[in-house]
Amino acid sequence: MPLMAEPGGKTSPQIKLKYNVSGSSNWYPYYIPNSPESPGIISELLPQILSHAGVGGEIVPLPPKRTNQALENGQLDFDIVSPSWFPNGDFGPKFVKSSPIMLIKEHVITLPGHEQEWQDIGAIKGREIGTVMGYLYHDDKDFIRADFRSEQELIKALHKHRIPAAISGDYPALYWSAKLNLPIAIAAEHSSGDLVFRLRKEHEALLPAIDAAIAELKKDGTIKTIIAKYTQRLQP
Repeated sequence: MPLMAEPGGKTSPQIKLKYNVSGSSNWYPYYIPNSPESPGIISELLPQILSHAGVGGEIVPLPPKRTNQALENGQLDFDIVSPSWFPNGDFGPKFVKSSPIMLIKEHVITLPGHEQEWQDIGAIKGREIGTVMGYLYHDDKDFIRADFRSEQELIKALHKHRIPAAISGDYPALYWSAKLNLPIAIAAEHSSGDLVFRLRKEHEALLPAIDAAIAELKKDGTIKTIIAKYTQRLQP
């Protein structure tokens, strides 16, 4: 479909991109299901970015295991990911990436008193490590994945001694630890990078408008305000 130019370099809303907010059933604080007032950082930001870019969006609900496959076969047009989750930060030839939206970090988490064992990221090699089903890990060939449905389930599994350690985003781990009243220790950093659009290459012409929208929402403080809404109480 040809792009219709609009003032300010935006594209026509007749362009509609299909996406799924999260590769899991719950990705706090980025995606919070059944919470219309506080749906999560990405859930709030995406419609604003697309609107500012003059691009329509259509949410396609998919089970966690199918999200990445749907991106590969074109059933979805983009998702929000970090290059730090991919080997060598490479999305592959089918995709292009936007400018950064926000920083995201993940660490090895374990039970209090065991963090010294996991201060070196090399300690995960060859070990069974808790992971979230459908999530991407740049080095998951180096360890044995023990998939759970969400970060919430990872915290529970640690305390049931089903796994010795897990990999989790900092904010989800801190949130669920406090929510469940199950303490955790944060050990070695596993990845650190920016969340970006991973956009199928056939839509590459939309990138300037998307990047401009991200820049605009950073400049006017929208992105900072939404991040603070969900994270100001979640500090390591």
